Amino acid sequence: MDERYDVVVVGGGAAGLSGALMLGRARRSVLVVDAGAPRNAPAAHAHGMLTRDGTPPLDLLTLGRSEVERYGVHVERGEVLAVHQEDGAFGVDLADGRSVVARAVLSATGLVDELPDVAGLAERWGTDVLHCPYCHGWEVRDRAVVIIGTHPMAAHAALLWRQWTADVTLVRHTAPALAPDDAARLAATGVRVVDERATAVDGPSGDLVVTLASGATLPAGAVVVGTRTVARAEHLAPLGLHPVPLLVDGHEIGRAVPADPTGATTMPGVWVAGNVTDLRATVVVSAAAGATAGAQVNAWLVAQDAETAVAAARDRGQGHGHGHGHDGGRHVDPTTGIELPDELAGMFAPAFWEERYAGARQWSGRPNGTLVAEVGDLPPGRALDIAAGEGGDAVWLAQRGWHVTATDWAAGGLARGEATAAEHGVADRVTWRQADITSDDGWDDEAYDLVTSHYLHLPPALRTPAVARMASLVRPGGTLLVVGHHASDLDTSMRRPHVPELFADADEIAALLDPAQWEVVTAEARPRDAVDPEGQPVVLHDAILRARRRA
Repeated sequence: MDERYDVVVVGGGAAGLSGALMLGRARRSVLVVDAGAPRNAPAAHAHGMLTRDGTPPLDLLTLGRSEVERYGVHVERGEVLAVHQEDGAFGVDLADGRSVVARAVLSATGLVDELPDVAGLAERWGTDVLHCPYCHGWEVRDRAVVIIGTHPMAAHAALLWRQWTADVTLVRHTAPALAPDDAARLAATGVRVVDERATAVDGPSGDLVVTLASGATLPAGAVVVGTRTVARAEHLAPLGLHPVPLLVDGHEIGRAVPADPTGATTMPGVWVAGNVTDLRATVVVSAAAGATAGAQVNAWLVAQDAETAVAAARDRGQGHGHGHGHDGGRHVDPTTGIELPDELAGMFAPAFWEERYAGARQWSGRPNGTLVAEVGDLPPGRALDIAAGEGGDAVWLAQRGWHVTATDWAAGGLARGEATAAEHGVADRVTWRQADITSDDGWDDEAYDLVTSHYLHLPPALRTPAVARMASLVRPGGTLLVVGHHASDLDTSMRRPHVPELFADADEIAALLDPAQWEVVTAEARPRDAVDPEGQPVVLHDAILRARRRA
């Protein structure tokens, strides 16, 4: 069955249903696919939701489904296995074997709480074992609360719970040693600290016993635990979207999918909302995020519809639009699903560049200014130049003492680079290799002191594996340098292809790196003076990411 929707919403919790409500009221065709496993299902009541405080969580969802269905939104129980690009849209594969098509996707799949290995915790999770004082503090006020610490925020959690009860005990468990200031605050507010591990939680509801490694026990009216929270995002992996670590004092407390404040991811057409991107969001915060994302998805679709209408009018001879650095028509690239001007058809394949390199020289032969500025302070070692083209950067590096491997899609560009290296007397310092950085083929485990790429503009579906491959080829202590034209250049008189998907800022590239393995040295849009094709001065900006792999 070929089911097509404007939007598929993955997840039918507060965030997903709020997004679906906005979209349904915007007269969009919407499918909500809900796995039926909300994080707060064990809880008796949800709190902090104005006009609905104290409503059982599952009742809230039942009310939400009935509301969105009034606007034509279709809600069904099921699981989304994968989302992938498909002919300019998104294919959404379901566990029942179906595949539906969507113009946009809103993922609101929430998170999974990973509990510490303490007997009895899992069975009582959401009832007597709690995590959020704003969700449960009132209900256990004035009871004895035992906090099982698992991360650097344990002291902060103890101080919060102290607001609801004077009887708070922090069992440090696996949390790091308390900083002197934290210890002083806990002591001054009457919070007891036990430097032991908890081994078990037992007893009837409201009258629990926490057993410690020493065999000692603590009475508890409620137990609080800090979980490691991990976004449910496996279905987004084919799009190159993955949860990244959230660190507190170097300790990973969870993983979430990066997004901007509206929920937009680095993949155009895909939004996230709720706990999948905000690990701390409560029900009401998740609902608000879903509403924001839903409105943004509709605005994005409105813009697409308008562009389609303009193109149709132009085809009928009725339009008078203007291009940005190109004339003629546009088409959808079959490999990536993005729209390109006709003159860039096939630009993500070697044949396109072979044809270009068969003509006049494409580039100046000089090294890129950012490379000179950023690499000048590094001692020469082994370097990998990605998308080396005619070899200006590779030859400059070799002249400074680097041993360089220069790669490109096109053999024609590499042949010109090899000739240039011979002319400058550095042929023995540069190895020329035809390879595709977006593919796993042709690469080994060789590591480099420097991996650099200048102005390799790829859409998100290819950019993500390319950056991952480049990062994997940097040795510990080595440097990754990725430089591209900034999207703000599209608003200047400099001719650039008007394909916004090809322009990523430095923060977007940095978000693809694991913070536990990388130190970002530079992430900025750096201005530089240039001259446009008509000879007029113009200020351009380069998106520059320089990162050092931790040793």
